[in-house]
Amino acid sequence: MSEKILGREKEIQTLDQVWASKEAEFLAIYGRRRVGKTYLIREYFSQKKAIYLEITGQKNGSLKDQLENFTKILSTLFFNDLPLRPPTTWKKAFEMLTKEIDKSTEPIVLFFDELPWLAAPKSGMLQALDYYWNRFWSQHSKLILVVCGSAASWMLDHLINAKGGLHNRLTKTILLKPFSLKEAQQFLSYRNIHLKPKQLLDLYMVFGGIPYYLRQIEKGKSALQTINKICFQQEGLLYEEFDRLFQSLFENASDNLSIIRAIAKCQLGISRDELTKATGIRSGGTLNKRLRELEKAGFVQSYIPYGRKIKDHYYRVIDEYCYFYLRWIEPLKKRGIEGGRDYWQTKGKTPAALAWSGYAFENICLKHIDQIRHALDLQAIACEIGNWRFIPKKKQQASGAQIDLLFDREDGIITLCEIKYTDSLFVLDKTQAKILMNKIEAFESYFSPKKQVLFALITTHGLKQSVWSEELIHNVVTLTDLLKF
Repeated sequence: MSEKILGREKEIQTLDQVWASKEAEFLAIYGRRRVGKTYLIREYFSQKKAIYLEITGQKNGSLKDQLENFTKILSTLFFNDLPLRPPTTWKKAFEMLTKEIDKSTEPIVLFFDELPWLAAPKSGMLQALDYYWNRFWSQHSKLILVVCGSAASWMLDHLINAKGGLHNRLTKTILLKPFSLKEAQQFLSYRNIHLKPKQLLDLYMVFGGIPYYLRQIEKGKSALQTINKICFQQEGLLYEEFDRLFQSLFENASDNLSIIRAIAKCQLGISRDELTKATGIRSGGTLNKRLRELEKAGFVQSYIPYGRKIKDHYYRVIDEYCYFYLRWIEPLKKRGIEGGRDYWQTKGKTPAALAWSGYAFENICLKHIDQIRHALDLQAIACEIGNWRFIPKKKQQASGAQIDLLFDREDGIITLCEIKYTDSLFVLDKTQAKILMNKIEAFESYFSPKKQVLFALITTHGLKQSVWSEELIHNVVTLTDLLKF
């Protein structure tokens, strides 16, 4: 394994199995754009003694363009760069390739990167790939075929969940997710950037665990300085990244953009009916497909609030950069100005920024459920995990309440969690205590649970002890707990 591959332990295990196999292997890897799919495959197999052939799809490239690119790579690897006449079809291209595979005594890795661009409609690429894998390549015990794509919905529809064709040919799949907080910390440390947990968190709330974004962070800069430079100045990578991201991933980007903008406006989540009204996209096939595309790309998440019926789906934006862009960068660009050198240093401490921080931190906590369960000593206890929101009807006298996270446990306990982003120890004063008591009362009144209800606080720095905290808070989870693995 290359020492440059940080984290990715499960993915490395899968690649090790593929490499050690005594049979031909067909691996599909998919995940969000910029998450490091190509880097992982390239770095892993560059350390192996094998013939490595990498073909990258050209966005909007014609069949002729794609086959010319293929022929140049083939010429370099097998014909000492002698000019070859490009084939006119993928079937003929794979016939040329198969002849060279048959001659080889070394392991061969065939990596088709950005397969959705290579396999454009009417290109015949998928049909040829299916035929040659089934008829010839699967017989070569030393051959590894890897296909990759950032358009996650395309990869699922045409490969992983397809009812026919290549679905039954796959031997392994990898969904490559963004780095966790711990992995992001390791990634930056490898680059000699050592950050305190709070500085790391503030950057993660904007960049997420996307290696390509994290690579933009410079040594010796604060989180505020880094965000200001990369997000709010025209030369910064993330100033224009959003449009590139959506145009490269989605054929109908306008619908996807309309949906994610509507979801981003609702921090507490938006129901399907509300989403239909907000976008004007009728509930049905089109909306279902666009939502699925956004979910599989890792931009939004559907969920069913605790205690609701299975059909009551809500949606929230979970991609850190997308939410930050829609909340802060896009409004600035619409006014035709960039942030300037001190924009985020000023805005980053405003009430609006603190409200955004609370939502972003909550999202991060929901992505680190395993770490929270470990901190609460719930690893061995089966739990139903969810969140809950109560909105009283107009004629009701009750107050509304929201539970950020809860664990309905099989050991007779329900742990309600309050998630708080703060710059220092959280202080539970009389006002805050009253809010928490109202949440507990609302939950118990609504569900009348037979189980014992406990309250946990998840916060950045921890809790300052007080008479109120002694009575109400049973467990405290901190940022340090989120960084343990």
